[in-house]
Amino acid sequence: MRLPETINPPVFIGSAALTLAFVVFGVSFPEAANSTFAAVQTWIVETFGWFYMLAVAVFVVFALGLALSPHGQVRLGPDDSRPDYSYASWFAMLFSAGMGIGLMFFGVAEPMMHFTNPPVGVGGDVAAAREAMKITFFHWGIHAWAIYAVIGLALAYYAFRHDLPLTIRSALHPLLGERIHGPLGHAADIFAVLGTMFGVATSLGLGVLQVNAGLAYLFDVPETPGVQLLLIAVITLMATASVVAGLDAGIKRLSNLNLILALILLVFVLLAGPTLFLLKVTVQNTGAYLSEVVSKTFTLYAYEPNEWIGGWTLFYWAWWIAWSPFVGMFIARVSRGRTIREFVVGVLLVPVGFTFLWLSVFGNGGISLDQGVAGGAIARAVSENVPLALFTFLEQFPWAGVSSLVATVLVVTFFVTSSDSGSLVIDIITSGGRGDTPVWQRTMWALAEGLVAAALLLAGGLGALQTASITAALPFAFVMLAVCYALLKSLRIEAARREAGALMSHVQIQGAEVDWRRWLANIVHQPRRGRIEAFLHNTVLGAMQEVAEEVGKLGHLEANARIDGREAALTIHHGSERDFLYAVKPRSFEAADDYAFAQGQGRGDGEAADDQYYRAEVFLSEGSQNYDVFGYTREQIIGDILSQYQKHVQFLHLTR
Repeated sequence: MRLPETINPPVFIGSAALTLAFVVFGVSFPEAANSTFAAVQTWIVETFGWFYMLAVAVFVVFALGLALSPHGQVRLGPDDSRPDYSYASWFAMLFSAGMGIGLMFFGVAEPMMHFTNPPVGVGGDVAAAREAMKITFFHWGIHAWAIYAVIGLALAYYAFRHDLPLTIRSALHPLLGERIHGPLGHAADIFAVLGTMFGVATSLGLGVLQVNAGLAYLFDVPETPGVQLLLIAVITLMATASVVAGLDAGIKRLSNLNLILALILLVFVLLAGPTLFLLKVTVQNTGAYLSEVVSKTFTLYAYEPNEWIGGWTLFYWAWWIAWSPFVGMFIARVSRGRTIREFVVGVLLVPVGFTFLWLSVFGNGGISLDQGVAGGAIARAVSENVPLALFTFLEQFPWAGVSSLVATVLVVTFFVTSSDSGSLVIDIITSGGRGDTPVWQRTMWALAEGLVAAALLLAGGLGALQTASITAALPFAFVMLAVCYALLKSLRIEAARREAGALMSHVQIQGAEVDWRRWLANIVHQPRRGRIEAFLHNTVLGAMQEVAEEVGKLGHLEANARIDGREAALTIHHGSERDFLYAVKPRSFEAADDYAFAQGQGRGDGEAADDQYYRAEVFLSEGSQNYDVFGYTREQIIGDILSQYQKHVQFLHLTR
């Protein structure tokens, strides 16, 4: 049977087979699966706990270092590109894809658990409350988003700036070269798919537990595996519908809805609760986090060994790493045109600021209410049924039924957003970076995520969810370290290219002297597209063909010139080194009203009147050079080509 052209067979078949094997094992032998997961988690925590902590520290330093370095000015796309989405929509999609379900599940429960049962010392006092919030901030702070930023940066850089497929293998191109299309590249993509599958399934499992708890609180729906499996089925179908609708029609709208509902719930709790106290602790918690973030980054409790770190910090680090292919690719898709500095600052600081406010309002609010009017009810809910903690907390406020309903709807929409975003990313990876895959492929992966979440719940509940994340993240953590090295190598090469351009800036255009009257006429009578296209065919292409022919005569290099509807382009091939590309493209711009009117009055060349004029702009491999060559003679075009080519040769010299 011939496979569709829209899939990459090794990645698609390998990922699907491993996912299917896991589902069959979890559903057919739940007790054996549960014991196996527990043994695997214990071994990984004891053997590789130090590696997880060190790797995540490297990711934080790497992301912040890039933002602060001169590399921060590099744009994720051609130099002339600009962002596709506004800051508001960008942030909404970042937040919904990256943290939503987790904050709903752990916002009240985690601080309360650390408060009553801290990793070291006695719980229940003021010191325990401070430590609980520091730990919670640490788990949800810049470390998580630095992990996302590493993958997102690499994918956006190679996909939008170097036109490589939007897959994990592309981020390894500087290390593997063309071998990314072989077994090593396939393996990297399969690790990414499995990490995404199990990371998203973990979130979906947590989400369905909380949806079930909300329905039990509101409508007395029983909290049973059967109900949870039914909820997974229903919400997975909703996610599938969103996937079919696409990024703008489905995911973007749901993300904006998520953010609006989250803000409504946050403001309600903030205003209905002890407002001044919550604002004060937000500031104090942030300061405490910043003062201890370095020491906590490397704390493994080696001197006082306990199982706490495996169930908490290492679980979180693994969860974020498992999510990183999904969230990284998703934020890469919506971040085209932003600079590296803008990307890192936006991804690290903006969602973290909102997260810290959320955790302080719900976490400190929960501890405060539990010690006061709740009389320990929230702590009891956490110890007996973690998903119920949020609803027990909201019960202490007016209109508890309404706020609990909003919270339940919010969990569902976060559930749908995570599932459809994850399945979209998996589909892109398994199709080799294509974005035009058929509906059945996207639908298959959305359904697969629901099956994996169901299998994990049947095979051990929350413990199995934690183990799946920790296990799936281990191989991908090594891939991420390689991605960091590869991206740094590429950025250094790009810096060398800019340095070469600066060193060769004294090279002038060679050829005939410019006729200033003709030059002035070209400036005043800004041309329409027809004149630009004629210029490309009659002058630019001829110049490029002469250069290509002369390069061929030299014997050791190959060059070719071409023209199509979009551009005239010359490529000089340099074997294993970077090729030289010189292209001239017509670019349209809005004309002023008086200019358009004047052009229409004097038109006699058969062109229709419109409100646009065109420039013949020069493009190199890194994007537009922002200058117009319309009106150059053939000799002047050749001179400009040689000027840019000499800079390219200098760049190759600096990088050897």
